[in-house]
Amino acid sequence: MSGPLLSLTWTDHVTGRRGFLVVDRLVRGVASGGLRMRPGCTLDEVAGLARGMTVKEALHYDPGSRYVPLGGAKGGIDCDPRDPEAYPLLVRYLRAMRPYVEGLWTTGEDLGLSQDLVDLAAAEAGLVSSIQAVYPLLDDESEARRRLADAFAVEVDGIGLDELVGGCGVAEAALTALDRAGLPYAGTRVALQGFGTMGGATARFLTRAGLTIVAVADIKGTIANPAGLDVEALLAARDAHGTVDRSALRPGDRDLPGDAWLSADAEVLVPAAVSYAIDAGNQGRITARWVVEAANMPVRPEAEPLLAARGVTVLPDVVVNSGTNAWWWWTLFGDIGADAEEAFAYTRRSMRALVELMLARARAEGTTPRAAAHAIAADRLPVIAERFGWYR
Repeated sequence: MSGPLLSLTWTDHVTGRRGFLVVDRLVRGVASGGLRMRPGCTLDEVAGLARGMTVKEALHYDPGSRYVPLGGAKGGIDCDPRDPEAYPLLVRYLRAMRPYVEGLWTTGEDLGLSQDLVDLAAAEAGLVSSIQAVYPLLDDESEARRRLADAFAVEVDGIGLDELVGGCGVAEAALTALDRAGLPYAGTRVALQGFGTMGGATARFLTRAGLTIVAVADIKGTIANPAGLDVEALLAARDAHGTVDRSALRPGDRDLPGDAWLSADAEVLVPAAVSYAIDAGNQGRITARWVVEAANMPVRPEAEPLLAARGVTVLPDVVVNSGTNAWWWWTLFGDIGADAEEAFAYTRRSMRALVELMLARARAEGTTPRAAAHAIAADRLPVIAERFGWYR
């Protein structure tokens, strides 16, 4: 793959803070990828995420589906989402990016931003929707928009379907790996970094599958219990940023330092928060058998071969966390309706098939799962281009 199609840096005239947009590839003139907000966000980071979106979209290409994958893009803003200036900054960013959002970039929630907040800011910035660029590709725009709105209104046990589908996909990726290894769910222990949208939903699905969550890290530290945490109680005690109220901890729950999740005594490690959490320096603390990348780019490239050499398998973000993005399009294009059970079943089938394909190819070719995933995407991108044309 060559470099990105579009890469730009925006400087806010009020605060001097910077925002970024990278469009890696267009398919039918449109690219898909969320908007993140975090202190220290860089153009290189956003470019890597945009390239990852190109791969995620290609991996979900099914010529028999109504949903046709788009290109890959990503936005980023260098600001702490808890900063009082964060929301006005978000609005100004979207105003500046309005021509791109209207014409070629469909975006939504990512690290630091909820979909509700993105929708609110998009409306204030004068946009019809954060995904309006895809509307011309729909057979029936009004019906499709109604279906997606109905899906976003669905809640399961008090949590929105849009929050749960990503975690459902992450959990299914982990379960598929366990099944291939012949490891039973009961007794398998999990440690998570991040307890927000993705981490919280992943913890719920893995717990309900019979696995035991032994550690959860948030911004305050790591909550750990080798006998297992009460995931539902912790979910009920978290705030909008995924921070758990420590008054909800039970006897036996310990409050440890923030990086204690890395060395937790668990078979499965799920980084579900920030990028670059695992590097060459700290990877040696990991004793888990699998690292399941629920976050985007949590394992630095130089750390992955070191993990592989120690027998630790990394299930890559481009597959593991792709369920959220795919669910948006499956729903909008009409492959599924606004129904939780249908969404979960479709997500499980799709993710299991994709993870099986990736792991089988990695084994056959003697490569890592990430290399296998990128190889599958590389096979599919020319097929997509042949069908819809090249936009380079």
